[in-house]
Amino acid sequence: MGNDIPGERKSIVGLTQIKGIGYNFATAILDTLKININSYIGNLSDANVQAIEKLILDPIAGNFPIWFLNRRKDIETGTDLHLLTSDIPFTLRNDIERERITASWRGYRHLSGLKVRGQRTRTSGRKGGAVGVAKGGLAAPAKKGSPGAPAADAAAPAEDAATAPADTEKKEATATTEKKEATVEKTK
Repeated sequence: MGNDIPGERKSIVGLTQIKGIGYNFATAILDTLKININSYIGNLSDANVQAIEKLILDPIAGNFPIWFLNRRKDIETGTDLHLLTSDIPFTLRNDIERERITASWRGYRHLSGLKVRGQRTRTSGRKGGAVGVAKGGLAAPAKKGSPGAPAADAAAPAEDAATAPADTEKKEATATTEKKEATVEKTK
C-alpha cells in the first residue's frame, strides 16, 4: 500500500498506520486471514503480507459487510468502495467542490466556513472568525445634554440645529450607496 511499517510493531498497530484503516478494520482483516493480532509485522510471511494487501484493496471480495466500508454508493460510480491513503482527501475535496458548484446549501456553508450538518452555532463553532468586541481606540463621545457632556455656548445650539438635518441626509445617502456597492460586489 505504499507504506513502510516498522517490523517491531504489532500487526494490529502496524495496519492502522495505513490511512483509511482503523483499529476495527485491521482487526477484521487479521481475523478473516486467521493471523494472530499480537504477532509482529516483521514476522509475517510474504504470503501473509500479500493476502493482507489483497484484502485491503478489495474488502468486498473478502465478504466484508458493506457497512464496514468508508465510501458507500460513490456518486460517480454508484459502487461501494473503501478509500485508502491519498484517495481520501482527494475525494473529500472533490465532494466539497461539487457541492459548491451546484450551489447547494451545504456548499454555501462550506464556502462560509460554517457548520454544515445542522449543529448549533450560537455558542460553539466560533473558531477562525472574528470573535468578541473589536477595540475602537477612543471611547464614544458623550451625547449633548447628558450630565457628562461639556457645556456648549448659547450660539452653538442654533448653529447645530441648522446643520443637523443636512448632516443626517448626507450620512444616509452615503450609507445607501455603500450598501448598493457591497451588494454589487457580492453578486460579482
